[in-house]
Amino acid sequence: MLDPVLLTQLPRVPLGDAFQAVVEWLNNNIGPVFDFIELVVSGAVAGLTAALTWLPDLVMVLVFTALAWWLRSWRFALFSLIGFGLIASIEEFDPAMETLGLVLVSSALAVLIGIPIGILAARNQKVSHVVRPVLDLMQTLPAFVYLVPVIVFFNIGVVPGVVATVIFSLPPGVRLTELGIRQVDSEVVEAGEAFGARTGQILTGIQLPLAMPSIMAGINQVIMLSLSMVVIAGMVGAPGLGTNIYEAVTRVQLGQGFEAGLSVVILAVYLDRITAVLSDRSPVARAERKAAKTG
Repeated sequence: MLDPVLLTQLPRVPLGDAFQAVVEWLNNNIGPVFDFIELVVSGAVAGLTAALTWLPDLVMVLVFTALAWWLRSWRFALFSLIGFGLIASIEEFDPAMETLGLVLVSSALAVLIGIPIGILAARNQKVSHVVRPVLDLMQTLPAFVYLVPVIVFFNIGVVPGVVATVIFSLPPGVRLTELGIRQVDSEVVEAGEAFGARTGQILTGIQLPLAMPSIMAGINQVIMLSLSMVVIAGMVGAPGLGTNIYEAVTRVQLGQGFEAGLSVVILAVYLDRITAVLSDRSPVARAERKAAKTG
């Protein structure tokens, strides 16, 4: 006689076993590809980190301050001087530069992947229908879930942290690129076609420049999300502020955790303001400000 409890239960679907089988197959059959990715990513992060830490801390503080003054204002330069000076004074400057190198490499990879996908999704409705649910899944999955396969592929270190960060920060770049191109006035595109412009010329000469504010907003979000992953990266062995925060949490060291967290906040504000300035200096933004003044 059948157990009544079994009759009320659905059979188990072995999705986890299937996913594990796929990961193991990829790891066994295209291992050299992952080795190449690990070599490139680790080399890029190590090279950028070495460049950021080559000069003395005080000199780099002045470099960041001068960049802030040149791009924005003396007020932001004063904030940068105080902020980075504080990071150096609490002996978190080298970890902050390691985190900055990791964030910049991760953001660059996410932008290089995300913008072309966003362009394809904007120009092809079928691609958009495929990409959207994938992006929804990427945004709803907890960040820790990404660590399981990347650790299998790349072991412990900076590379799994970068790969997980790229996956986590990719969706805004794709979405806002697609949105920006779709919002370009169709009459402007038709005017370009009427003058004999080819598809590539319309994309590079009309659509991308007009969509640049939206694309830059996507890049800003990519950088912010990348920076929010520093703790996750620290958990898998990536150096930087994430490691200090993770150690402070596991050892209940309030002082170290506060100092590392404050350094992350200063970095976040600095990067946010810098990317906002680059967006404001785009040709479209300048034209809009000029039109507002003349109007």
